[in-house]
Amino acid sequence: MPAFDSIPAYEFLIYNLKNEYPQIQYSTLVLKRYSEFIAEVSGTVFFENNIHLNVKELIDFRKKQIKTYSYEVYKGREKQYWYDNQPHPNDPSLQVTFPHHKHVMPNIRHNRVPSPYIHFDQPNLSFLIEEMIHNFLT
Repeated sequence: MPAFDSIPAYEFLIYNLKNEYPQIQYSTLVLKRYSEFIAEVSGTVFFENNIHLNVKELIDFRKKQIKTYSYEVYKGREKQYWYDNQPHPNDPSLQVTFPHHKHVMPNIRHNRVPSPYIHFDQPNLSFLIEEMIHNFLT
């Protein structure tokens, strides 16, 4: 069952991430229902070496899409990078994946790059976890 088909399907996805990715030590992700079709996912996915992913998503299951999101990757207390969908229409380099982009070092607040693997119409968690495993755990 595709994850955005229903709230229970997405709950299954988030509550079974550790089974899919043994690199996950534990997760505090929770899904909060706001209505029959609207839910928020928030929490943190923890890995070894003090690596963690903070997640916040607002999902409309009627439209089968993420309405807004924020994904932050930390090593210890130091933010390594983050993804968000805050529009930056005046930055031509980001138009190819508008409004999706990634904040990267140096000058992490203002240094943005396109993010072709983040979407509104499909879950992003697998990509994010696989990116973290590749960047920090292999």
